[in-house]
Amino acid sequence: MKSVQVCLSPALLPFYELDDAVAVVIDIFRASSSICYGLANGAKAIIPVADLDECLPYRGNGCLVAAERNGEVVEGFDFGNSPFSYTKENIAEKTVVLTTTNGTQAIRRCLAAKRVVIGSFLNITTLSDWLRKQDHPILLVCSGWKNHFSLEDTVFAGAVVNRLKTDGTVIDDAAQAAESLYLEARGDLATYLRKSSHHQRMQRLHIEQDIAFCLREDLVSVIPVLEGKELVCLNEPAAPVGRP
Repeated sequence: MKSVQVCLSPALLPFYELDDAVAVVIDIFRASSSICYGLANGAKAIIPVADLDECLPYRGNGCLVAAERNGEVVEGFDFGNSPFSYTKENIAEKTVVLTTTNGTQAIRRCLAAKRVVIGSFLNITTLSDWLRKQDHPILLVCSGWKNHFSLEDTVFAGAVVNRLKTDGTVIDDAAQAAESLYLEARGDLATYLRKSSHHQRMQRLHIEQDIAFCLREDLVSVIPVLEGKELVCLNEPAAPVGRP
């Protein structure tokens, strides 16, 4: 019997059993979206690190270093976590070392899981189809904002719950709540998520185009999976990658 749970904040991860779980890390605005897009566009690997200092040894060693804090690119780094930086022209055949305010922190906290994969609207169908075939418990991990609940990550988790749920699926209360939010939002995700705090934060930074891009469904057909310290493609793109 399949089990699907939703962790609404990385701060709650100590209360979940990770050992046998497939952990799906979600950071819709924008890390998980950019990771999916970057690997689909030919990045050799993306290495998620927690701290800025962890990026520095990679500088000048054939890697691109990317850092975002509070929605903005950190000075001195090649770029941040906007999907518009993760185009084929910028990153094909390159390794990117990435640190972000929320997403890479959540990935690092999931290292004890059986497997760690990355979810976004960009790869939602490919991801959901793959998760449906897994024999392990599924834990959808919302990266949130500095350990606080985030609406966009939870709505995405609810969309995945909705796709995975069958009569035999065991889901927890957080998954029930996430699905309810998704069902309320799905008619117009963009309008619904305008009230999210991170959407408003990104508007103040004049990066609304990133918001629209991150809500595009099924733009890519890759599933980023953590192998050692690197995120790589679990599967190859089945179709040409769309452009922002």
